[in-house]
Amino acid sequence: MITKNQIKLIKSLSLKKNRDKHNLFIAEGPKIVDELLKSEITLKTLYSTSENYTSINRSVLINSMELKKISNFKSPNNVLALFEIPNAKKIDFKSNIIALDEIKDPGNFGTIIRLCDWFGIKDIICSENSVDCYNPKVIQSSMGSISRVNISYMSFDDVFSKNLNLVASDIKGTNINEYKFNKNQVIFFGNESNGLSPKVLSEVRNKITIPRYTEKIESLNLASSVSIVLSEIKKKITEM
Repeated sequence: MITKNQIKLIKSLSLKKNRDKHNLFIAEGPKIVDELLKSEITLKTLYSTSENYTSINRSVLINSMELKKISNFKSPNNVLALFEIPNAKKIDFKSNIIALDEIKDPGNFGTIIRLCDWFGIKDIICSENSVDCYNPKVIQSSMGSISRVNISYMSFDDVFSKNLNLVASDIKGTNINEYKFNKNQVIFFGNESNGLSPKVLSEVRNKITIPRYTEKIESLNLASSVSIVLSEIKKKITEM
């Protein structure tokens, strides 16, 4: 059984201000919820139509109509859980880091988080006005990888002030096939529509680009670009 107040709370978490207020985020579906249950992220409450979760503390057995009332999906999948938003961990500047400049699309962001998890990238730095990593759409598209990738929001001025190896993905950069990647660098990627901000372009001297083999297309999807660059980085570092 689920109460009206519980329904109200869950629905309110679609907004960032309410996620911040209650320090909670939503995850839906067995695959994502199971991944998060195995992580260090703290479960607040779990609501499910399946008895598979009844042995878990803080689980509530509900019916399909109740699940539909709290779900963000037209066709909910068995389980919805509330987790506490964890504190960001200290950034490891001795390893490769992805920096996202004003990223806005939650689906793209979730995919990038999963890509970072796949390629062993432990840290993502986001500009302060980027989409919230605990947006429900980000959580869903990250497929549980949000629990293994540390995401920090900060002014890029704090990054520029450090003596770091900075690289920017830019259409006018050096071909990634010819660029010498290192084991510790911060790679900047820009907004889906406008690319990198003038501030980043002026501060970051080293620039890379993915070679284009046709003039008929102007740009790549942001997540696709991240995937190609991360693959090239891993290839180059393995060869070192």
